[in-house]
Amino acid sequence: MLQIWRLLLICTAGVLAVPAAGSSADSATIIHVLVAYHSSSGNTEKMAEAVAEGVRLVPHTEVMVRRVGHVTAEELFAADAIVLGSPVYWSNMASEVKAFIDDWQFKFGVFPEFKLKNKVGAAFATGGQISSGKEFTMLSILAAMLGNYMITVSGGGAFGASATTEGNSPGIDEQEISNARELGRRVADVAGAVKRGLERQ
Repeated sequence: MLQIWRLLLICTAGVLAVPAAGSSADSATIIHVLVAYHSSSGNTEKMAEAVAEGVRLVPHTEVMVRRVGHVTAEELFAADAIVLGSPVYWSNMASEVKAFIDDWQFKFGVFPEFKLKNKVGAAFATGGQISSGKEFTMLSILAAMLGNYMITVSGGGAFGASATTEGNSPGIDEQEISNARELGRRVADVAGAVKRGLERQ
């Protein structure tokens, strides 16, 4: 009788040691997210950190937070997702962010291979007033991503996360930080689904 119990214990331990079908492949897939931004006052940097916090909420993700001028070609191409943030200057993105997007081709050479194809892209913005061009800024960033055959997503708002920093606003509030975290979480979720789908093809 004792031998039967030992045999059952060994069999049970063997079953528990075998991972569920398909789970090992999914757990081994690491998602790399690049959060790149420009910030003069620190407001956009604060939003970038909140986006990164949201990314970290998703298992099997790694996030890199960089100012746009410090991003290398290797970091850009290694990312499964790119979240780009800008302050609003005269209803448009900052020149540093536009220069970074232009560098995708002129410095990093994304074309003609479309090296950013199927990467997930998203945008966030900070602006002084409620209607200061934040949506236009985010749409301009997303348009550049679409032109590079990227898969764009939103979260934390219709076009991405945004914050109002002047006028009647006391600065970036907890709701705006929460929206930025939600954007990061959604980007990581979608990037994971896309990467796992491409790996199965």
